[in-house]
Amino acid sequence: MNLTAQDEIAVYVEGVRQALAGLPATVRDELLEDLPEHLAEVLAEGGGSLHERLGPPDAYAAELSASAGFVLGTPIEPPGDQSRIAATAARHRARIDRALRRADERVGPVLGYPRASEFLTLLRPAWWVLRGYLAAMAVAFMLHDHSSPLGLLPRAGGDDFTAVFLLTLGILGSIWLGRRGQPAARWPRRLFRFGTAFLVIFAVVGFFEVDSAAQRDSYYDQVSYTPGPGNPYSDIRDVYVYDGQGRLQVGVQLYDQNGQPIRLGEAICWDAHGNEVPIANPGYPYCPVQAPFQSAEPTAAPSGEPSGAPSGEPSTGSSTGSAGDSEKRPAPTTPPA
Repeated sequence: MNLTAQDEIAVYVEGVRQALAGLPATVRDELLEDLPEHLAEVLAEGGGSLHERLGPPDAYAAELSASAGFVLGTPIEPPGDQSRIAATAARHRARIDRALRRADERVGPVLGYPRASEFLTLLRPAWWVLRGYLAAMAVAFMLHDHSSPLGLLPRAGGDDFTAVFLLTLGILGSIWLGRRGQPAARWPRRLFRFGTAFLVIFAVVGFFEVDSAAQRDSYYDQVSYTPGPGNPYSDIRDVYVYDGQGRLQVGVQLYDQNGQPIRLGEAICWDAHGNEVPIANPGYPYCPVQAPFQSAEPTAAPSGEPSGAPSGEPSTGSSTGSAGDSEKRPAPTTPPA
């Protein structure tokens, strides 16, 4: 720190000390104990002089005295208990500040710096960007209709343009606030800290939500029966379901005992010439024209979205797939080639 900054801090501290002359000596000393370090951090943030950032010394002293339970050197009514409580709180805050300062000095060498706060200062630009991203995600979360997952970008309503706009606005606004530093006035400063705490909590909750979604996707992959080494279903390309009368069912959905959809084969259909054709069915089979057994006109499966796992017992005599019981499978009308 250069001499000019030291002189500015010394003059400001002396002005605050004179403004707090009416306070008890013990309270005044505890309030002023960490003031030089705080003022040095304010100057390190940049953005103007101490007078520009914090206001005149007497105004700053008024805030300190109010936090200790005094106004203009006079205890707040009632003068007894509240003054002692405020003084006790000030002493505890001073002890906490001293403990944090000692921890700062001890952890710093581990990170390669005299103090850990110096290392954290280097991370401020990264925090500004992260804070802007979290703010954009919070706004998108409140504007989203939740009909589909929000994802990792602030796509409110699934619009990519909205995501870019919110992300740009949030990051630029966060950088602007970061360069200005914390507000000097009490209530704006409290509001600023409350917003920061909210974003931190939002980030933690969002992290666990993303982790939970990743675990669900992992389980979904496990029950999807995707082709792989040792998988008995790796050779299945399509599934054909017949009812008790031997009629092919179209648009069938398969679920396991936990209500998770079962994926077999690949959603690809080829014509007789080997060309890929669009799939018109939302379920099985993907290619009804390639059914292994000829039957009457294929019937569509009952429509409607299932709620969880399908309810009810399966009807007797119906098959659940091409690999079903051969005794209940309809006999082919023509022998397989």
